[in-house]
Amino acid sequence: LAVKDPTAVERANLLNMAKLSIKGLIESALSFGRTLDSDYPPLQQFFVVMEHCLKHGLKVRKSFLSYNKTIWGPLELVEKLYPEAEEIAASVRDLPGLKTPLGRARAWLRLALMQKKMADYLRCLIIQRDLLSEFYEYHALMMEEEGAVIVGLLVGLNVIDANLCVKGEDLDSQVGVIDFSMYLKSEDDIGGKERNVQIAAILDQKNYVEELNRQLNSTVSSLHARVDSLEKSNTKLIEELAIAKNNIIKLQEENHQLRSENTLILMKTQHHLEATKVDVEAELQTYKHSRQGLDEMYNEARRQLREESQLRQDMENELVVQVSMKHEIELAMKLLEKDIHEKQDALIGLRQQLDEVKAINMEMYQKLQVSEDAMKEKNEIIGRLEDKTNQINATMKQLEQRLQQAEKAQMEAEAEDEKLKQEYVNKSESLQKEFSQKEKQLLQLETDLKIEKEWRQTLEEDLQKEKETVSHLRIEAQEIINLKKEFLKLQEKNKQLKRICQDQEAALQELASKLSESKLKIEDIKEANKALQGQVWLKDKEATHCKLCEKEFSLSKRKHHCRNCGEIFCNACSDNELPLPSSPKPVRVCDSCHAILIQRCSSNVP
Repeated sequence: LAVKDPTAVERANLLNMAKLSIKGLIESALSFGRTLDSDYPPLQQFFVVMEHCLKHGLKVRKSFLSYNKTIWGPLELVEKLYPEAEEIAASVRDLPGLKTPLGRARAWLRLALMQKKMADYLRCLIIQRDLLSEFYEYHALMMEEEGAVIVGLLVGLNVIDANLCVKGEDLDSQVGVIDFSMYLKSEDDIGGKERNVQIAAILDQKNYVEELNRQLNSTVSSLHARVDSLEKSNTKLIEELAIAKNNIIKLQEENHQLRSENTLILMKTQHHLEATKVDVEAELQTYKHSRQGLDEMYNEARRQLREESQLRQDMENELVVQVSMKHEIELAMKLLEKDIHEKQDALIGLRQQLDEVKAINMEMYQKLQVSEDAMKEKNEIIGRLEDKTNQINATMKQLEQRLQQAEKAQMEAEAEDEKLKQEYVNKSESLQKEFSQKEKQLLQLETDLKIEKEWRQTLEEDLQKEKETVSHLRIEAQEIINLKKEFLKLQEKNKQLKRICQDQEAALQELASKLSESKLKIEDIKEANKALQGQVWLKDKEATHCKLCEKEFSLSKRKHHCRNCGEIFCNACSDNELPLPSSPKPVRVCDSCHAILIQRCSSNVP
């Protein structure tokens, strides 16, 4: 037969006892009444069983007098894990009658039961097994699955309402013995199954009501949050409404002002109309008198109008011509604007680079000034510290001289003392007093020396720190100088880039002018080619003389043949040259059609 693990048997027995005690407590509480006192026997047995469950597998802790083994240590952890348990722990510590940790643990269990949160507190403990391992062995009930089962059983105790008086009880000296006679079955228990079923139904109903209560509490909290948000929005809307009302009042006032201004303007216009009516009547009378003279003036004006209409037609024709010229100029201006915009974009990019370089330069300059100021301050501080060290050295030398003098005086006093001892025995006490005083003076001088040495050490440490800061500042100054050099290099590069940009712009302008000239010439050549298409070349034997100068071809006067018109010229007559982008040298052009000439050898030259 396989041998069972004794710790596993202990855990199983404790679990069964916990089940029996919890079940018996719930059943007896429902039959007796929901509220229980501390003298109720099943409740006392429940606390005893819980003590045994918590004591199972506890580690023994050493103390000054003896070995300690209590359950107060793990229960004290609960307030760190569960913030609501702080009140229980504080009230347990404040109880006057409790002296032992076991008494505090028993009081804690009773308070947790009254709060109906024992299951929650112990569940927090069981989850944190790494913390429990400090108090329990690995095979303890609280470290195994049985502990979780007991925590689940403790949830059922929320049905019971306990009214326990912890203050007057003697919890330190209670003896925890389990009474098994309470859990033995009798004939009455067998007959009360129906009553247990009813109790279970009532418990289920109570749990259902508690769940409903929790859900209602959550809905109430959410509704409270909604009400708060609605109140905030309502206040905002009220403020906006007040602002809108103020705006409406202002607009109404402005409307009244505008209406009053409108009435004033109407009155002024009516007065003005009446005055103008009187003026018009007077002008009508004068007009009737001067109508005859106006007829003559009308004839003259009609004649002048005809002349002006002719002039107007001439001006309109000139205007049409100028408009057409203006359109051409606008097209040319648009092309020029495109080139200018491209160049401006390039210039803007270069300016941005220049501004960035200037900003870097300013930052470097400011950093240099700050570092120079810091260097000056540090140099002043170093000068002051050197003066202080010189003063300290001088005082040290003075103290050493005093010490030497004191030692000499001590030696002289000792010699005199020996002589006086031999000569004068009665004066020995007075000399001893003087000697003790001198010793005290020596001790004071030694303490002063020690203080001066310590002060000197601190000053040397400060000097070392200041030297380190000065070295750091020198390094930073060197970095700033390097940055200045880099900035100068960047300025030189920027100037070079500006020069290159200006050269490129000038080259582009020259190329554009040459290209425009070459385009015009090519267009003229194309037009001449179109006009002279279909003509036939002359034969070499027939072409013996130049067409322009009518001189015979020779070695000095070579033939140049036109592709389009077919005419042949000498090299002296064909001086027209045209630069082409495809050829490195300029090309000779025909005088009549401006086509490219081809050099040919003359007929009388091999």
